[in-house]
Amino acid sequence: MVRTVADLDRPSLLIVTAQILLITGAFAGFLLQSDWTVTLLYGFLLVVGIGWVARQALTAKVVTFLMTATTLLTLGLIAVFLILESIPVFRHAGFGLVWPFGSTEWSTSQGQFSLVPMIWGTALTTAVAILVAAPFGVAGALFISDIAPDWVREIVKPAVELLAGIPSIVYGFIGFTVINPYINDVFSVSPGALAAIGLVIGFMALPTVVSVAEDALSAVPESMKDGSVAMGVTDWQTMKSVSIPTAFSSISAAVLLGVGRAIGETMAATVMISHSRRLPEPKLYNVGDSTETLTTLIAASYGHVTPGQLFWSALFAAGVFLLVTVTGLGIVSQLIEQRMHRKLREGQ
Repeated sequence: MVRTVADLDRPSLLIVTAQILLITGAFAGFLLQSDWTVTLLYGFLLVVGIGWVARQALTAKVVTFLMTATTLLTLGLIAVFLILESIPVFRHAGFGLVWPFGSTEWSTSQGQFSLVPMIWGTALTTAVAILVAAPFGVAGALFISDIAPDWVREIVKPAVELLAGIPSIVYGFIGFTVINPYINDVFSVSPGALAAIGLVIGFMALPTVVSVAEDALSAVPESMKDGSVAMGVTDWQTMKSVSIPTAFSSISAAVLLGVGRAIGETMAATVMISHSRRLPEPKLYNVGDSTETLTTLIAASYGHVTPGQLFWSALFAAGVFLLVTVTGLGIVSQLIEQRMHRKLREGQ
């Protein structure tokens, strides 16, 4: 980018400078809530239009660079804002806010804040979701990549990906009206049981797991599969001994991405859960009981909490925990997927 700018003539340099100054001004105006924000944004769009007509290739490079830089800056500012807003509750409760071996009481009237019940509720619902999404997702990916004929694959794969576009509130409504009553009647568990919520979230994570895992299985070289079949093994033995082990890293990454979807799910869980901010009883691992998750805590509380209160800060602390967890899972999944691609290149 620097080399491109150094080689510009004067009109091109003027266009680039105007674009950078206008988008920077618009971004700063947005942060400062200035009345000039919209004017600067319109000016940026006007200059981009002029540049697209006069210097299309240069404008494309500059705009993509500016949008990438703006996205990264926005993510950074979101993280900083979450951390700054959560500092008061950490000063009040210390690391006892997330420490599982201390008090786990949540009482806003008494100034007691502990995210442990919500963290544990998130962990249990995520575990149930993994038990649903991982086996069904991998099985679906195997069917699409190695078993289904081409005409079936062309129908099934877009249909599975279309499931990701269904609003989460629809899943939550179905879970509340159909799955919750059924599980309550059959297993005699608490309303809004974590098992029911995990089941719904697991099905919501299925499109992510199936799509990413299928891409990984399709990336396995056909020569490896053909060589296995040529040795006289069955198709199932080929999938079990060649396809899955070779693509295992990316399949793991697919499951981790599905876990990220499960951890960050809000609306479906908010509709179904009972919002009792305590640990499950009588056993911690009792998925038949109901509690609260980090996302449902934020969704159910933000509308009636006063900015500046410790309760307000505790909600931001829950957001910080979610941000760190989901970001960590995303990074790990990317590293695992890169490892698989590296192994495939070395094998070829």
